[in-house]
Amino acid sequence: MHLLELKDINKYYKIAGNQKFHVLKDVNVSFDRGELISIVGESGSGKSTLMNLIGGLDSDFSGQLLVDGQNIGEFSVKELDRYRKNKVGFVFQSFNLISHLSVLDNVTIAMTLSNVSKKERVKRAEQILTEVGLKDHMHKKPNQLSGGQKQRVAIARALINDPEIIIADEPTGALDSETTTQVLDLITKIAQKGKLVIMVTHSEKVAARSSRIVRIADGAIIEDSEGIDLPVNIEATAGVAKDKQNLSFFSAIKLALNNMREKFARNLLVSIGGSIGIASVVLMLALGNGLTGYVNASLNDMVNPLVVEVNMPAAEDDSNDASNPAMNAPAMSMLKPAVAFEQKDIDTLTAIDHVDKVEKGYSLTMGGGNSASYGDKSSSIMMFSTISDNVSDNMIVAGDRPGKNEIIINSGLIDGLGLTEENAIGKEIEVAIVVNQEILKQPFTISGIYDTGMQQMSAIGTAYVNYDDLEQMMADNDITLSPTTLYLISDDAANTDAIKAKVKDLGYKGSNQEAMLSQFTNILDILTYVLTAISAISLIVSAIMILVVLYISVVERTQEIGVLKAIGARSKDIRRIFTSEAFLIGLFSGLIGITFAGVIAYFVNMASDATFGAAVVGLTWEYLALGLIISIIISMISGLIPASMAARLDPVESLRHE
Repeated sequence: MHLLELKDINKYYKIAGNQKFHVLKDVNVSFDRGELISIVGESGSGKSTLMNLIGGLDSDFSGQLLVDGQNIGEFSVKELDRYRKNKVGFVFQSFNLISHLSVLDNVTIAMTLSNVSKKERVKRAEQILTEVGLKDHMHKKPNQLSGGQKQRVAIARALINDPEIIIADEPTGALDSETTTQVLDLITKIAQKGKLVIMVTHSEKVAARSSRIVRIADGAIIEDSEGIDLPVNIEATAGVAKDKQNLSFFSAIKLALNNMREKFARNLLVSIGGSIGIASVVLMLALGNGLTGYVNASLNDMVNPLVVEVNMPAAEDDSNDASNPAMNAPAMSMLKPAVAFEQKDIDTLTAIDHVDKVEKGYSLTMGGGNSASYGDKSSSIMMFSTISDNVSDNMIVAGDRPGKNEIIINSGLIDGLGLTEENAIGKEIEVAIVVNQEILKQPFTISGIYDTGMQQMSAIGTAYVNYDDLEQMMADNDITLSPTTLYLISDDAANTDAIKAKVKDLGYKGSNQEAMLSQFTNILDILTYVLTAISAISLIVSAIMILVVLYISVVERTQEIGVLKAIGARSKDIRRIFTSEAFLIGLFSGLIGITFAGVIAYFVNMASDATFGAAVVGLTWEYLALGLIISIIISMISGLIPASMAARLDPVESLRHE
C-alpha cells in the first residue's frame, strides 16, 4: 500500500457569476516513503493547490486522497487538525516564522499545541536544531538569522512532530545558490531517512536533485519521471508520542503572554485605559460604603448597643392638636403628636425574650415656649427629653449624667445662656416647659455637657433630665405623665436585633433615629448606584477599545494564524489563544485599576481624616475582588468576536496574507 495516493482528484474554485474554474483535473498519482518528489510547474498550473490538498489545508475536492489507506477528504475538522499535526510537516518559501518567538520556541510551537511537557519538547527541539546545524542559534529571534538559517528553522519545525510527509513550498525560492545547495542537501538527507518529501517548485535546479519529477500544467499531470537514484535508510522514529492532548489553558496563557510582550506598549496603554473605569467603579462603591459606615458609626457612638427604643405608632388624627404635650423627634414626624404607652403595652414589651428591663421616656420636641434661663439670659429648648441608658456616655463630654433635680445640656443651650463649657457645670438654671397649655417651671442644676458630635445638632438647644424628676414636676402641677417612649434593655448585644424584629412584629415603631438613618442610607445607596452607573460608562469605552485592539491584532497576525493552523492548531486552539490575551488584558487592567483605587482611597482618607476626623472611602477586599472580576469579564466578552474571527480564518488564505 502506498503512503500517499491520489485518485481522480478534481478541484474547482468559484469565480464571479456562479462560475467555476477547474484548477485540478483528474489527478492520479501515488507516492511512497523515502521519495524526494519535485512537483514542477509554472505559476497558476495548480501545484500549490495540490500541495494544499495533500497537506490537509483544503478538503473541498472530489476524488480520493488516501494516506495510509484513509481518505482525508472524508475527515472531520478535528481529524484534519490531527492529520496536519501528526502526519504532515510544512516548509514555506517565505519561512513563515513567528517573529516574536525565539528559534527554539518557533520549533517547539507544534509540540506546545499538543500540550507536550516543556522538558520533552525542548529536548526534542534541541536535537532537531542540532541536526540542521543551528545548535548555537536556538535563543535568537528570526530577524537575527540569515535566509538559509531561517529555512533551516522552518525545516526543524516541520520535523519536530516526526511526520511521515514533508511538504516544501519553493524551499529555495528566497535563497542564494550556495544556501540553496545546503538546504537541498538537508532535505535530501531527510528523504533518505524514510520521509516522503514533496517539493513544490518551478526550478529545474531543484528538480534535478529529486528522485522523482512530476510535472503539472493547467491542472493536469503531464509527466511523471524518475530522477536521481536516492539510497534510503529508513530509521526508527525518534519516539515522538502521537495523539497527545490538545493545547491547554496554561499553554495558551503562555503563548498569549509572548504575543502581548511583542506589543507591550500598546497593551500597557490599553490596560491603563481599561483600569480607569474599574478604578472609578470601585471608588464609587467604596465611597458609598464609607459614608454609610461613617453615619452608622456616628449613630453607634450616640446610642447604647444594648438599648432598643420603642415608640407607639403615630396617631391617625388630631395631628394638629396643640394641647398634646409630646412630639416625635424625626423631621418626618415632628409635627405629629406622640402616642403614650398604656400599661398593657409596657407589659407586652417587657415579656419579650432577652429584655432585661424597661425604662420609660418622654420628650417635648419643637414644643414652642420651652426655654431655659440663667440670670438675665434666656434660650429656647428645641428638644427636651428624659435621659435613659440609650444616651451613650460618649456623648457626655464634660461632667456626669444627671442626678436628682439635675440636667445635662448641649453647647447650643450653653451659648444661649451666656455660659461657657468651662463654667457651666454646677450652675442652676430655670427650665420652663409648656404642657397642656400651661407653663411649668422648675430649677435644675447643670451636671454635664452633652454633644452628639454633629455640628448641626449642636446648634439646636437640647436638654435631658431624669424621668422621675419630670414626673414629679408634672405631678406638682396635677398632670399625670405617661411615657411616649420605652427603652428595652437587652441582656446581650447579640440579642438586640432579635428584640427589634419582635417589636416590629408586635406593631410598634422602632427608633426615630434609626428610621431617619434608614432613609438617609437609602438615599446614599441610590446616589452610590447612580454614580457607579455613570462611572461604568467608561467600562463600555474600555470594552470597545479592547475589541478594536484585538481585532487589529488578528489582522496583523493573520499569517501567523495560518502557520498555526498548518501545523495542526484547531480552531478552538486559536480561539483559546486570543481569548487568553483578552483575559490577560482584563487581568492587568483590573490589577492596575484596583491599585489606582487603593492609592486614591489612601490619600482621600488621609485628607478626610485630617479634615473631618473620619475616613470616607470604605475600600474593602470584596470591592477590589469585584473590580478585578468585572475587568476580566468585560475584557473576555470584548474578545469573543476577534477570537471567533481568528478561529474562522481559512489557513490557505491566511498563509497568503502579507
